[in-house]
Amino acid sequence: MSAPAPRDAGTPRLVELDYGADRAGFRRAVRDAVASRLPPERMIWRMRAPGPASTLREGKTDLFDTPPLDEPPAQEAGEPPPLSLPRAVAGLVDPVLCHADPERFARLYALIWRVLHGERQLADNPADPLVHRLGLMAKAVRRDIHKMHAFVRFKALGTENGRERFVAWFEPDHFIVEAVAPFFRKRFPAMDWAILTPVGTVGWNGEHLAFGPPAGRPHLPEGDGFEEGWLAYYASAFNPARINPVMMRAEMPKKYWPNLPEARLIPALLEGAPARVADMLAREASAPRKRDPVRAVAAMAHQAPASLTELNALILATPAFVSGGTRAVLGEGPLGARLALVGEQPGDQEDVEGRPFVGPAGQLLMKAMAEAGLAREAVYLTNAVKHFKFVPRGKRRLHQKPTGGEVKHYRWWLQAELDFVQPRLVVALGGTAALALSGETLAVTHARGPRRLGTHDGLITFHPSYLLRLPDETARREAYATLVADLAAAKALAQAA
Repeated sequence: MSAPAPRDAGTPRLVELDYGADRAGFRRAVRDAVASRLPPERMIWRMRAPGPASTLREGKTDLFDTPPLDEPPAQEAGEPPPLSLPRAVAGLVDPVLCHADPERFARLYALIWRVLHGERQLADNPADPLVHRLGLMAKAVRRDIHKMHAFVRFKALGTENGRERFVAWFEPDHFIVEAVAPFFRKRFPAMDWAILTPVGTVGWNGEHLAFGPPAGRPHLPEGDGFEEGWLAYYASAFNPARINPVMMRAEMPKKYWPNLPEARLIPALLEGAPARVADMLAREASAPRKRDPVRAVAAMAHQAPASLTELNALILATPAFVSGGTRAVLGEGPLGARLALVGEQPGDQEDVEGRPFVGPAGQLLMKAMAEAGLAREAVYLTNAVKHFKFVPRGKRRLHQKPTGGEVKHYRWWLQAELDFVQPRLVVALGGTAALALSGETLAVTHARGPRRLGTHDGLITFHPSYLLRLPDETARREAYATLVADLAAAKALAQAA
C-alpha cells in the first residue's frame, strides 16, 4: 500500500512536547500529523525545558497503564480520529517515550507512519533496523525502571503531623519518574516521601502524587535507625562463600553505590571473606550438619525481606537444598506483571546462564508464548525449586526430579516472590509447580485448566519439557497445541481479572 501524497510536502512542521515522557502531547501530535499526511521527513520534534511542579490528576495511574494511541479516553471536538495501530506498536511507544534519546519522537513517528502505510506487522520484525533500535531503547528504559525500584534508599527526616517523612536521591538514565511513582506509592502508602532526581521529582503525602522539575543533589542525613537496621541485615545476609564480584557489579553497578548505604560495607566484607569462609569450614567440620526444612523456613521468614531485591539477595546467599545446584536461578520479569509462569526447576542451561527458561524447554515455551500473543518481557517467569537438581554422568549433568519435601522447602521462597510481584493469574507449568502453588499433588492431565492455586487465581497446563519427552510426533503436536491454547486462555483471564 503506497502512502498518500503529503499535504504541504515542502513545509516542515515543528512539534514541541513537554519535558520528559509527554505521552498525551505525542498522541495529539501524531494524530494531527497523520491527518495532515505529513511524512516523517517533514516533521521536526523538540522537547521543551522543564516546567513548574504539577499534581497528578485524579484517576491517572502508571504511564504504562494509560490508553494506547488507538484507544483515547475521549475525543475532543475537532480532534483527529484515533489511529488503528497494532498492540505491538503501543508496546514500544510507552517505554520509548521515557528514553533520553532526543530522536525518540522522530523514530516512533517513523514507525507509526510505516505501520499505517502498509507494514502492519513491522513491530513484530526485530530484524528491521528501526524496530531493533526501538526495542533496545525500550529494554534500556525497563532496565532503568527495574534499577530504580531496587536501588532507591530513603533517609528519615522525622515526623510531621503524625506521619513519618522520608527523602531519597536517585539518578536515572531516562525520564522514568512518572513511570515508577505508582510503585513507590503502593509500596510506602503510610509515610510521606519524596524522590529527587536530575530529571524530575515526585512526592507522596498520603493522598496524591505531586511531580516537580529536576532537582539538584540534596544534603541528606548521614544515618538513622532505619538505615542502621538495613545495614545490619545486609551484613548478616552476606555470604562470603558465594562471592562473585563480576556478578555483583553487574547487578549493582558502581554508579549507584554513592546512594546505597550498604555499598560502604562491601569493601570490608570482600576483604574479610576468606577468613569468614575458613571459619565456616572449621565450624562445619567440627559439628555434624543437619538440614531441618521447617527450621530453615522459619528462620528465613523471620528475616522478612521488604522487597523482591532483598528476597533475591537472601536466595542467592542460601546454599542449595537439592543435590547439585551451583547457584540459585532467580525469577525474571516485571513487578506487577499480569501473568506469572511457574516451572519446576532450572535446567542445565539455566544453571549455566543464571536465567529461567533459556534451555530447550524454555525455547519451546517462548515459541508457544509467542503464538499465544505473550511477550517474554511482559510475563514474570520463575521456578518452584530455585536450584538445578542433577547427578553427574561423565561430562553431563542429568536432571533429577525434586522430591515433595524439596518442593515444600522452596515453597516459602515462591510464595514470598509472588507476593512481591502480585500477578493477576499464575500458570503452573506441570505437576511440581502445581504442588508448590497449591500444596496438593495434582495430575496435570486431570487438573488441567483454570483453578484456584493456593492464594492465587491460576491455571494448570503442561510443562514444555513434557512435550520434549513425548516419543510420538502426533502426540507432541497435540500437546503443543494444547499448551498454546492454555497460554492464550491464561492471557485472556489475566487481562479480564
